[in-house]
Amino acid sequence: MSAINDLIAQIADEGLRQRIDAEVKRLLKQKKFGLVFEEHQPEGLTEGPVYPYLQVLDQVQRAPGDKLWHALIESDNYYALQLLAYLYAGQVDCIYIDPPYNTGARDWKYNNDYVDSSDQYRHSKWLSMMKRRLKLAKKLLNPKDSVLIVTIDEKEYLHLGCLLEEMFPEARMQMVSTVIKTGGSKRYGGFTRSGEYIYFLMFGGSVPRDVSFDMSKGIIEAKGKKQENPVSWQGLRRRGGDNWARRYRPNLFYPVFINKDTHEFVGVGDSPALEENRRNVSIPEGTFAVWPLAPDGQEGRWQISQERFLQQYKAGTLIINSVDENTGFASILYLKSGDLSRIESGILRVVGKNEKGQTVFETTEKSLETIKPCTIWNMPYHDASTYGSLLLRKILPSSPFSYPKSLYAVHDCIDLFVRNKPNALILDFFAGSGTTLHAVNLLNAEDGGHRRCIMVTNNEVSDQEAKTLTKQGFKPGDDEWERLGIARYVNWPRTVCSIEGHDVNGLPLKGEYLGTDHRQMKDGFEANCIFFKLGFLDKTQVALGRQFRELLPLLWMKAGGVGPCPQLSNDTVPQMLVLPENKFAVLTDERAFSEFLESVNEHDDIRMVYLVTDSDSMYCEMSRSFPKRQTCQLYRDYLDNFRINHTR
Repeated sequence: MSAINDLIAQIADEGLRQRIDAEVKRLLKQKKFGLVFEEHQPEGLTEGPVYPYLQVLDQVQRAPGDKLWHALIESDNYYALQLLAYLYAGQVDCIYIDPPYNTGARDWKYNNDYVDSSDQYRHSKWLSMMKRRLKLAKKLLNPKDSVLIVTIDEKEYLHLGCLLEEMFPEARMQMVSTVIKTGGSKRYGGFTRSGEYIYFLMFGGSVPRDVSFDMSKGIIEAKGKKQENPVSWQGLRRRGGDNWARRYRPNLFYPVFINKDTHEFVGVGDSPALEENRRNVSIPEGTFAVWPLAPDGQEGRWQISQERFLQQYKAGTLIINSVDENTGFASILYLKSGDLSRIESGILRVVGKNEKGQTVFETTEKSLETIKPCTIWNMPYHDASTYGSLLLRKILPSSPFSYPKSLYAVHDCIDLFVRNKPNALILDFFAGSGTTLHAVNLLNAEDGGHRRCIMVTNNEVSDQEAKTLTKQGFKPGDDEWERLGIARYVNWPRTVCSIEGHDVNGLPLKGEYLGTDHRQMKDGFEANCIFFKLGFLDKTQVALGRQFRELLPLLWMKAGGVGPCPQLSNDTVPQMLVLPENKFAVLTDERAFSEFLESVNEHDDIRMVYLVTDSDSMYCEMSRSFPKRQTCQLYRDYLDNFRINHTR
């Protein structure tokens, strides 16, 4: 400020000097809107431009007749995003990410060091890390119709919201609160944590589809099919709240009479006066009375009146589930008004009764009438313990991965935006255990879609494994170390096993997927996936055409990743490659152009043509021969992209 004051003092015109001085003081009083944080240097990233390539590590092919291929890329996601921005700029329909939550636990690193709760810069380090990646992700999203989905918890949701709002002003942003653990995780000296948050950023014409169920009430979606017994049976005795006791609603404290011999329902009695002892109430001969008593014997109340009790019992929407004559307790279940209104409106149809007399329902075509999804989600199958951790252990019994997302939580997030896009391209660059690809395969299986998923994850080992490996004398890069990394030890095995329908020991997976036509997990999915490791090339060698073999998987990806990824067995560069099954062709020697043109024109499936030439005029002349196909100048296009984008 002293420098500014000195400059102002040098203004000769007194009136102008006073006006400028007043304006500066006014500006200083204004509070800057937006997120202010210390932007740190890139965390351990290579200085200068890099020239990435993809090395094939493995692949699984379960649908040989299907040209759809998913991809897993083992890499720091910053470099992978640089590559993907070259391959798919403006083409991605949905990005779903579950970044580290920055809880203060040893869940993420900055400059190869864990960031803990005592680090005074941990929030700004996290924001710096996120900003760099979101900046690249923005290049990938289709501005006309796409969605960015980011999950987070209370540690960073405020900072993240400000960052997203600042970086994506063109998006329509909403935040959903969702229950992910019904029992919750206890917080010492605070509230039990049972939920987290999901940011949805919608671009262009992207909107969430309507759903056929209320997401706030925990009802499992019919997913376009009739659903058996899609109701929520509740206990009749009031169990919580401020007015659960008899004294608050004495008219709802009444006896339910049960036959001593058959344990069948006989009737209900009148509510005794509040001051009257329940033991003085007359009980019909041959019956015993069930009262709304808490386990400790305190007098509570029922949820509904005697009149409604009898009406619902007759209709089969209230049942005596079990009784214990010795204790005087009974389990009485009933349907609340929400389910009753669905029955009355014709959304639910009675199909019979089970052995306990409980009415069984199924959804009707009318149940497919839709509503807008809400911003509070409370769905049992989004529980991260049952449908995340336990599901992962079915596949990898010794999985070290902590807190995987519920498969169905990820499925539902994506489904809201790509259900009507059967050929959507979906990206997860914090892929972790591989839930996102699993969810995309499930979605494709449900409706016959051909959605394609690209996952990116590093190959970090857990903190405990790192300590053990270090004691054993191993270091990052050693086979023993890399084998236990998240990409190779968790994500890829899960991907292979979920597609092939077995666990890592080769045993068939047990159970079935929810919300589908009883799809068995052991049946797997008709899908293909390739596993890459990202590496770096020497730009001079690339320019000389000596690393064509290494670049071939990139050319395959850029052309859409169709069919099995072609690979060359040696470093010999062919004059041309015409690959109709992969929908692309490459000319590496201009002298063979005539033959190349003739060969390409024989295949209508080819949609991408790569032309290797240093001459811009020659490239323009050759590309005019392919008016209905996309062309690309190699290697200049590749080299210029990473050199220019590094400076931005």
